[in-house]
Amino acid sequence: MPDTLLLLAAIGYGLAALAYLGLTGLIVASWRRRPQGRLLVLATGLSAVWGVFSALTAWGMMPSRLELASEVARNGAWLTLLFYILHLRLPTNSSLPTPLRFIGLLGGLLVGSLLLASFYPLVAPTQPVLARWAGNLGLVLLTVIGLVLTEQVYRSTRPEDRWAIKFLCLGLGGLFVYDFYLYANATLFSAMDAQVWAARGYIAALVTPLIAVSAARNPEWSAPVGLSRSMAFHTASLLGAGIYLLLMAGAGYYLRLFGGEWGDVVQTVFIFAAAMLLVLLMFSGTLRARLRVFLSKHFFSYRYDYREEWLDFTRTLTEGKPGEQLCERAVEALAKLLESPGGALWMREGNAGYQRASHWNWADLQGTEPEDSAFIQWLASTQWVVDLDEMKTRRDLYGDLDAPAWIRQADDAWLVVPLMLHDELLGFVVLKHSLGNVSFNWEVSDLLKVAARQAAAHLAQMRASNQLIVARQFESFNRTTTFVIHDLKNLIAQLSLLLANAEKHKHNPEFQADMLETVESAVTRMNKVLAQLRRGGGEAQAQSVALTDILADAVASKQAFKLRPTLDYPPASLRVRAERERLTRAIGHLLQNALEATPPSGEVRLRAFEEAGQAIVEISDTGIGMDDEFIRTRLFQPFDSTKGAGMGIGAYECRETLRALGGNIDVDSTPGRGTRFRLSLPLDDNAYAGGDAA
Repeated sequence: MPDTLLLLAAIGYGLAALAYLGLTGLIVASWRRRPQGRLLVLATGLSAVWGVFSALTAWGMMPSRLELASEVARNGAWLTLLFYILHLRLPTNSSLPTPLRFIGLLGGLLVGSLLLASFYPLVAPTQPVLARWAGNLGLVLLTVIGLVLTEQVYRSTRPEDRWAIKFLCLGLGGLFVYDFYLYANATLFSAMDAQVWAARGYIAALVTPLIAVSAARNPEWSAPVGLSRSMAFHTASLLGAGIYLLLMAGAGYYLRLFGGEWGDVVQTVFIFAAAMLLVLLMFSGTLRARLRVFLSKHFFSYRYDYREEWLDFTRTLTEGKPGEQLCERAVEALAKLLESPGGALWMREGNAGYQRASHWNWADLQGTEPEDSAFIQWLASTQWVVDLDEMKTRRDLYGDLDAPAWIRQADDAWLVVPLMLHDELLGFVVLKHSLGNVSFNWEVSDLLKVAARQAAAHLAQMRASNQLIVARQFESFNRTTTFVIHDLKNLIAQLSLLLANAEKHKHNPEFQADMLETVESAVTRMNKVLAQLRRGGGEAQAQSVALTDILADAVASKQAFKLRPTLDYPPASLRVRAERERLTRAIGHLLQNALEATPPSGEVRLRAFEEAGQAIVEISDTGIGMDDEFIRTRLFQPFDSTKGAGMGIGAYECRETLRALGGNIDVDSTPGRGTRFRLSLPLDDNAYAGGDAA
């Protein structure tokens, strides 16, 4: 190794020694009486010793065996601290779970073996290469254990408590990752990378502030933690991957050592192929599923972590926008409980029976089941989850019941899960066989039943929401139709009145002119009604309109009445913002009511003016009038009319139209003396002279 590189290495390890020595002093000053403090002091103190020995080794003042011993002791101290943290958080009188005890035993054996080998080599001196390779391999495995424990300490800590532990995990994780790279490289190529080794001291010094921050944030290290199935799965996966890499490294070294001239090439190809195989295995859904089932069977009293399963089930069921692809998500959520790769959902569609509503990774399963079929009746009455494999072998459980032919023809069909809502069979889900070879038993059945009821509740809510949307659409259509019928009734009344007077006044030129004008007005309004129906009841866009034009149109539409209303034209500048036809129709309703309630000798007056920043429209008559109780309880109630042929929606529509425009309507009436309707509307502040705005 060049002198410059040795100098840099010595300085780096010296800085690491000073950093850990200072950290040890801080911990001693504040944690004298805490057991976890003593363990941390031991770990940081041994790290300082390791820094001193590594610096002296770089200067050539100490044999490398002492550096190796100090490093093994340092790693052993850190592993002990991590084990203590995990044990500290367990319930009282509880021991570490089996996977962690196994890892602890393996770590202890490695630390003891490496310490022993550093002083009394187990391999004969005639095989120094093999001895060095075995030592590097042991150090790699030790760093893998460190990474596993660091990852589990972090993962098993509650999210709200991770702020106190994350810096310790980040610092130790960085050290172990760096050492893993250093020794894995040395194992594969039978030589230590001098530059990587020289930089290690600086890396170790950089992580000391992280450890100090974590120690200051969490002096008790006692946030509750437990071994979850997720923790066991990731532990087993990471440990298995590490052991696999070590075995492949050993095989690669053997190929290189005994492969002659082709050794380097064969080793490179072999290591690449082994790495690719590991990646494929890590992404294999079947392997992951079977590993989860294996861990659940052999390390836990119950197969499922119900809290995690329920959280994941609910998350899958409710993710995305409300109502979008809920059927597919319901199938996916049920399938994930059993590591099933796919499924399909059938729901009842009125008298059409149960039809496929959606699927998840199973597009080719098709079929329809009548509502009164024996299979459906059996599902609804027993509420059992049907194991189709068991149905073939245990006929005593199902009697004469057979699955539908379209299900029996699907080779991959496994379970039929009923979706019960109270005592109603809302639908059912057919699932594929599990990737993890999950065996169907009472625990699986109970979990599926509860989850299926939850899914059924969501599906029923979705269906109710869809039905409500349809009902609102029909309500909107019916409301529009009601107003249209009301308009047609008024037009028919005008034409009927015109026809009744035609026989008596048909030779009167003035009557003929009025008749033609009335018919023309009726035709125009009918065309507008048809246009309204064609656009589905949607209102035209509001625009700036002059009240003088609105009132003139309303009066012109009442030419068939003998009594002619008196119109006081407002200023042309008095404008409001409204949908012209709707406002004209609303005022016309009130005007017609006034004309019908007033005798021929009476008076109906229509006028508009500006008052207090609002446009006011008044319709007054000298008719029969109304009492206060009628105005309060019946006037604006839809479908309540005192007329034999009336529909009772004219006043209601007028009030709703004004409210939609930001206005209001007041009524002042006295029985026998007449009525005055006072309509108030906001002025159009952006109006301009020169006609209606588009």
